[in-house]
Amino acid sequence: MRQIFNTALFLVVNTVFAQQLVQDFDLVKALDETSGLEILDNTLITINDSGDKPMVYYLNLTGQIIAKHLLEGVQNNDWESLARDDEFLYVADIGNNYDTRTNLNILKLPVSIESNYRPEQIAFNYPEQIDFKYKKRSQFDGEALICYEDNLLIFTKDRATKTTTIYRLPKIPGTYQAEKLGTIDTQSIITGADYDPGTQLLVLTSTIDFNLYYILVIKDFNLKNLSELQISRFEIPIGKTQVEAIKIINPTTFWITSEDEKSSSSARLMKLKL
Repeated sequence: MRQIFNTALFLVVNTVFAQQLVQDFDLVKALDETSGLEILDNTLITINDSGDKPMVYYLNLTGQIIAKHLLEGVQNNDWESLARDDEFLYVADIGNNYDTRTNLNILKLPVSIESNYRPEQIAFNYPEQIDFKYKKRSQFDGEALICYEDNLLIFTKDRATKTTTIYRLPKIPGTYQAEKLGTIDTQSIITGADYDPGTQLLVLTSTIDFNLYYILVIKDFNLKNLSELQISRFEIPIGKTQVEAIKIINPTTFWITSEDEKSSSSARLMKLKL
């Protein structure tokens, strides 16, 4: 099922649309919490979220680990997303499940590294957040990061309003206040993102109730027309599982990963075609 809605008018139109699961690979137990995905030539790159060592994993296109590199001098507080440009990989330590964290940061490292590399850090806070008390319906959580021109963009995971707010950071290491750019009415909770500058295609993964997950497709994305974005929503046809990462192959084909859950036998790497 595909749904199309406009962020300004909140108009929802339902049409029938087929999605095809092209490939589906089980991942090893070491990747049970896979939460980010990037690609370099024919090598996939992934990370786990909180609970793992500060490790970056390199996979072949069937999901087998071919290399892993430990980062030095940092912790995996709650790694939730990956992004890359031509030179660097950005690891988003931005998970903030209950709005209590005061040490949010993004790690910057070369795309190809050896073990024991010490990354640079882009530390930040959200200037709109003044309360750090425990909240189950958090508004300053984040699981989605993209490179956009000379900047990094974070898409928040807002459980309270089921919208996403876009924040901008420079790629230069340092300490910053993230710049709020605007809010998109995604009508769901954002769990992953990718952007292709060549086609200006933005894709997001999301969920409404943590049972079904979706791909949100936004064509011609730019920061000047956030109130006019047209969003197409496609259900990911894999049943109950936790999708937190997506990588664009072409405008209609994507890699996604999902975590291991009680409803699945392992974490998974999948290729999905709209």
